[in-house]
Amino acid sequence: MIDKPVSCWVEKERLNSKIVDCLTIILRTRGCSWRKCLMCGFSISANVSEDDLKKQIDFAISKYGVRDVVKIFTSGSFFDDREVSRGARDYVYSLVDKKLIVESRPEYVFNCDCFDLGFELEVGIGLETSNDFIRNVCINKGFTFEDYERAAEYLIENKAGVRTYLLLKPPFLSEKEAIEDCIQSIKDCLKYSRTISINPVYIPKNTYIEKLWKAKIYRPPWLWSAVKVLRRAFSEIKSKTNNKTNKNEVCIICDPVGAGSVRAVHNCGKCDKDISSAIRKFSISQDIKVLENLKCSCEKTWRKYVNVENTARFNVISELGGE
Repeated sequence: MIDKPVSCWVEKERLNSKIVDCLTIILRTRGCSWRKCLMCGFSISANVSEDDLKKQIDFAISKYGVRDVVKIFTSGSFFDDREVSRGARDYVYSLVDKKLIVESRPEYVFNCDCFDLGFELEVGIGLETSNDFIRNVCINKGFTFEDYERAAEYLIENKAGVRTYLLLKPPFLSEKEAIEDCIQSIKDCLKYSRTISINPVYIPKNTYIEKLWKAKIYRPPWLWSAVKVLRRAFSEIKSKTNNKTNKNEVCIICDPVGAGSVRAVHNCGKCDKDISSAIRKFSISQDIKVLENLKCSCEKTWRKYVNVENTARFNVISELGGE
């Protein structure tokens, strides 16, 4: 199995305001060098060689062919030599047509070796939140917002795009806190980002966050929360664009993985398919009208949940002597 990727498929991706085909490949690698995030389910690693990685890429291409955009996911950082060797990266570069999208922790961004190779480059950084306390205490990400800023500035200086990943509802946050944190994080990272990707928490097996969920002290976010964040983000982006403080088009996207499952972002069950479908359509079209006029009786329940949960948490903290 080490000569085949974890998965590969063709999906739609935006390229200079156009919607094109994207070949997405999840490579089977040695795994993330950090491997300490509380919600991460990518703990499985494989003893793969450079030749194995090339065979994985060949498998995906033989199945789907090279598309306008090539997106490479690993379980960690594409520019980490221990995970993806220089030879394997060069092999990827030789196959890219118009655009390459990869992921990396901030510290490995400075190992980027594909500037000025004739294709557009976008590097995803899992910032998760602009709040250092939440990122390192609630998620255990292991870097600061300043680290993200330095990496993003380096990419921008070299004419590469930044795709900022933000986590909707990290462990230990209430629904209201999660919404507010995500909106604030969007504001903080907007000037660095070409794409902002909102990632609602999915609960993988054998993770710390699964323990919280099984103990019934954590619930994945509501789809309504994702919709609210996307609407506010779109408004913020348009405001910045109109004021000409951000010259580039910034896309706000969300892929609600596992939507409707109890382990993933969900509402009442009746509207999950329609709401998640609307979110995906918006992510491709950037047409905010897609997220308007969404209706379900559970929206009232969501609003009550947000208020009651936050009030209950405040009361508990007060009784424990907190502020």
